[in-house]
Amino acid sequence: MPRTSTVECPGCPPIRALTFDVLGLVKVVESRGKQGIPKVIERWGEPDSSRCVLAASINDRKDDPLLAVARKNGLIEVLNPLNGDALVTITKGGDGGLHVPEDDPIAGLHLLKKGRLESSSRLFTLLTCTKKGNASLKSIGITNSLSGSLCTSPKTWSISAVGEIFCSAVDGSENHALFGGKGVEINVWDLDKSSKIWTARSPPKNSLDIFTPTWFTAATFLDKEDHRKIVAGTNNHQVRLYDISAQRRPIISFNFRESPIKAVTEDLDGYTIYLGTGSGDLASIDMRTGKLLGCFVGKCSGSIRSIARHPELPVIASCGLDGYLRFWDVKTRQLLSAVFLKQQLTNVVIDSNFIGEGIHGSGI
Repeated sequence: MPRTSTVECPGCPPIRALTFDVLGLVKVVESRGKQGIPKVIERWGEPDSSRCVLAASINDRKDDPLLAVARKNGLIEVLNPLNGDALVTITKGGDGGLHVPEDDPIAGLHLLKKGRLESSSRLFTLLTCTKKGNASLKSIGITNSLSGSLCTSPKTWSISAVGEIFCSAVDGSENHALFGGKGVEINVWDLDKSSKIWTARSPPKNSLDIFTPTWFTAATFLDKEDHRKIVAGTNNHQVRLYDISAQRRPIISFNFRESPIKAVTEDLDGYTIYLGTGSGDLASIDMRTGKLLGCFVGKCSGSIRSIARHPELPVIASCGLDGYLRFWDVKTRQLLSAVFLKQQLTNVVIDSNFIGEGIHGSGI
């Protein structure tokens, strides 16, 4: 008999996470109490593969929080993350004016926190980017009436005429965004001017005189308050650190395991990142030196597709194609708890304003 080891799960602090899957379902997972067990308390939507969630973004402000979801069929829905009520639905070329052809799906979606709360409408700004590199920045107001939403003319521009966009991110000031993908070098844009301010340069050939094709699969700003430092993961399992104020080529570059980097998320300290691979490896790395701090205990059996860092608690959430939502302690890198959600998961976001008190029922 093979030797096996049991990973004990001590439970989670109060936390609320929303997951998204390939059948278009949104599931709300909550943990209550000091060492609670996360449970599915709500499920929004009906199974439909054409409504597969490609990207999700949350603005979890205390007043009127918003959740944006981009689907495979081209729809972008803005929901209330507290109860799942649909507030705005942006159709192909319809409300919001975002034309999303079926052969050009959404690759990046960011719900910006810029906006103001008015008596008659709630204004929010939505940044989208399609796989073919068509970007759009648009302000939309949600009216109190049932008539729908108020939309302004969007800013649109092309990220790249060639290649495919696979990853994007917005800095903390929401003035800059980065994009990258297959055949598309990492580039940084000024959102106010819709102008490109920096583009990475491909690394030189290796010792065997072999050039590695450009294929970025995940990227983020190392520090949300500093748009100059960027961490990117590639399809050939490389991790690169760029400093746009220093040079166009990476200042640090190293390989991690043998699988593509599928998810990268920054820590609050401004120098640590968490990355997940296509083979289920999850690790934390100090990007000041490129040193591996350690791998998280408890092997994931499928590709990791999304990692979310709690803005206050020392907890990250990860999900992927094995159908599990896992919560981890970032200090000890131990598994706190895992929830099996049946479907292959594409994204996870955390509601930072959740305060778990008492006992809540469960369902799936």
